[in-house]
Amino acid sequence: MSSRSAFWRALLALAVVALSLWITLTTPPRLGLDLRGGTRIVLQTEDGPTARADAAATDRAVEVLRKRVDGLGVAEPSLARSGERRIVVELPGLRDPREAAEVIGRTAQLTFHAVKGEAQQPAGPTGSVGSEGSAGSEGSAGSEGSAGSEGSAGPEASDGSDGPPARNGTARVLADPDAPGRFLDLAAPDLTGDGVKSAEAVLDTTGGRGWTVDLAFRDGAADTWARLTGAAACAAPGDPARRVAIVLDDRIVSAPAMQTGVPCGAGIGGGSAQITGGFSAQDARDLAALVQGGALPVPVTTIEQSTVGPTLGAEAIRASAWAAVIGLACTGLFVMVVYRLLGVLATAALLLYGLISYAAVVALGATLTLPGLAGFVLAIGIAVDANVLVFERAREEYAALGRAATGRDLRRPLTTAFGKVWSAVADSHVTTLLAAGLLFVFATGPVKGFGVTLAIGVVTSLLTAMVITRLLADLALRLPVVRRRPAVTGMAGLGRLRTRLTRRVPRLMVHRRRWLLSCAGLLMVALAGIGVRGVEFGVEFTGGRVVQYTAERPVDADAARAAIAKAGFPDAVVQTTGDSDVSVRVRESGDGEQREIREALTRVAGPVEVERDDLIGPSLGGELRTHALLALGLAVAAQLLYLTVRFRWTYATAAVAAMTQDVLLVIGLFAWLGKPVDSVFLAALLTVVGYSVNDSVVVLDRLRELRRRGGGVPLADLADRAVAQTLPRTVNTGMGALFVLVALAFLGGDSLTDFSVALLAGVVLGMASTVFTAMPLAVALEQRNPAPAAPGAAGGRSGSGGRQRAGDAGVDRDRSGAVV
Repeated sequence: MSSRSAFWRALLALAVVALSLWITLTTPPRLGLDLRGGTRIVLQTEDGPTARADAAATDRAVEVLRKRVDGLGVAEPSLARSGERRIVVELPGLRDPREAAEVIGRTAQLTFHAVKGEAQQPAGPTGSVGSEGSAGSEGSAGSEGSAGSEGSAGPEASDGSDGPPARNGTARVLADPDAPGRFLDLAAPDLTGDGVKSAEAVLDTTGGRGWTVDLAFRDGAADTWARLTGAAACAAPGDPARRVAIVLDDRIVSAPAMQTGVPCGAGIGGGSAQITGGFSAQDARDLAALVQGGALPVPVTTIEQSTVGPTLGAEAIRASAWAAVIGLACTGLFVMVVYRLLGVLATAALLLYGLISYAAVVALGATLTLPGLAGFVLAIGIAVDANVLVFERAREEYAALGRAATGRDLRRPLTTAFGKVWSAVADSHVTTLLAAGLLFVFATGPVKGFGVTLAIGVVTSLLTAMVITRLLADLALRLPVVRRRPAVTGMAGLGRLRTRLTRRVPRLMVHRRRWLLSCAGLLMVALAGIGVRGVEFGVEFTGGRVVQYTAERPVDADAARAAIAKAGFPDAVVQTTGDSDVSVRVRESGDGEQREIREALTRVAGPVEVERDDLIGPSLGGELRTHALLALGLAVAAQLLYLTVRFRWTYATAAVAAMTQDVLLVIGLFAWLGKPVDSVFLAALLTVVGYSVNDSVVVLDRLRELRRRGGGVPLADLADRAVAQTLPRTVNTGMGALFVLVALAFLGGDSLTDFSVALLAGVVLGMASTVFTAMPLAVALEQRNPAPAAPGAAGGRSGSGGRQRAGDAGVDRDRSGAVV
């Protein structure tokens, strides 16, 4: 490394570390709802009678909903359009999703009508009355501009019919809230909610009307209100035409009569009105929020709903933090034992990796979710991989050059190693980035956070391994005390495993047909599990509702299952975790059904609290299932395309075949175990895709390198050497990932247990499939489809005749001294 390049690397590393430290100390992270608690609702806009649900209409709906959410008093709410017709609403701290859904999902079409008179019940069913309960209107409109209808109002009341109101052009016939069974003939609306400047819930202590909603009209609307009330005041006392109807969502919430003091034609001035109706405080606030927000331009439906308690989120943060600390400590200790001084420097780089990755997540404003924390922790294994690749190659270069050649400058083998592993490091990181990108595109909700943090981790590991570790190693190897004791660096020996493999290279490719048949048999077992046991799709892929409860006393699963079945839900899936946690999965998604289930659990387990509540509509479940299959298909195609560009198609096919085998084996394992397949499992699968191809790329890259200088050595022998030379790296990297995954499995909580199990299986299978599937298949394909000879290539030179032993190091070298 030249002094100039070393200077610029040091300057870059110092700037990145300083900036990351400043961001970490000054900027708080943006936590997802699954970590801080709250409610997440995904709405979908639908085509209305007069408007199409396109992106523009959805944007207008977002602004209306924003005003409504502001009226709920939720701190730091988040609303955003997703795609053309989706709206994602996040409400931190809100534990009751019904409260939000009832307010933000209604159309809230507020209109003011003149009453033409009483009407007979229209043919067919008519509309519901009021807002909650039947309304009895004893109020009147006076000179102060108040319109009162005393009685209660709410969405559950009706006059006994559920159909739409009858309309005559723009006029309509609606049930009279003051006289059940009677109807009012309303004129076309004179005024809409767009003319309302503000709406506020107020407790009327002077007039004794309880909670009311005070309205203030805009300038033009105030004049219209005065004309409307003035016209009504001209009717005789007792005439229905003396009333003004205030209609919300085709229901009359108030129909006051004008006071006798209101002059004919003059109306009520002041630009204000008051809606009364025996409201509770919450009803008044909800109605004010609806009116303040205005009417939605198009109808919306709830397709996904998730609620997480703050306690569950705090426990997830604590568990993931412990998993990260323990995993990083075990990985660092392992690397230091194996690679000594270089391992110490790699551990320091890993600590800086954690700092830089966290700062990057915070600086980009990415939302840190529970799967995102898992991705953050898991990326430690990726960061270890690049360091291990470099250190193993540095050992080879040291052995090839000999102590005499390197004693004066220990940096020479390390510099050579960094140059030679760049291709494998870049390929392995790009394949993982492809998986992370597919997760971000096709996943929803918190799993997107996993894709973001995994991508950030991959890029950061490249920076820390190829820049920071190199810089630290260059500085350390300059020290005289290190130069006098090369053994302390960790480069002076190949390691016990590598030494044994070099002395006697395993003849694995001789039995390649046996390995391929064994892998095929294992694959048939996995496919049998998928076919016989079936894949149990989670609620995200089927639709339905899963609620996780915490009870005050231990819960017996059989008793809970029997109680819920007795309550009318025999198909409910009831599972217990720990002593007092129970989750219930049902296809019914209504709040009424959930209340019945909660009451049934209360009878057998005492009072229960909702820790998590996830609702997925059936249409969204089918869409997510399609996206999952599409993501896996694209992952396979993307890896095949990239590897075909970087390698021959034979190598690419072998690597992708091994990766596909790993994915099917993990799915088969979950089928046999009866574990659910959900979006978090999809994240694990796509990570397995990246890990499997990562491992295969490293071995195939070494095989390609050996072929370039292998002379006449048979391809099967070169493949055996490639496996022997890269196996220590595979084992050491796998150990780093396993430490982290085991820590996540035991400490990451119930929500990450299946994720960790899938990845543990994927990492182990990925290491095995590289040796027993990818390499035998690559050799078979290459022998059947040999690459065309390069022009002028030397032929006929025996690889075995041109080799000599590399002294005490016990490695093979060709005549140029390079390790083969």
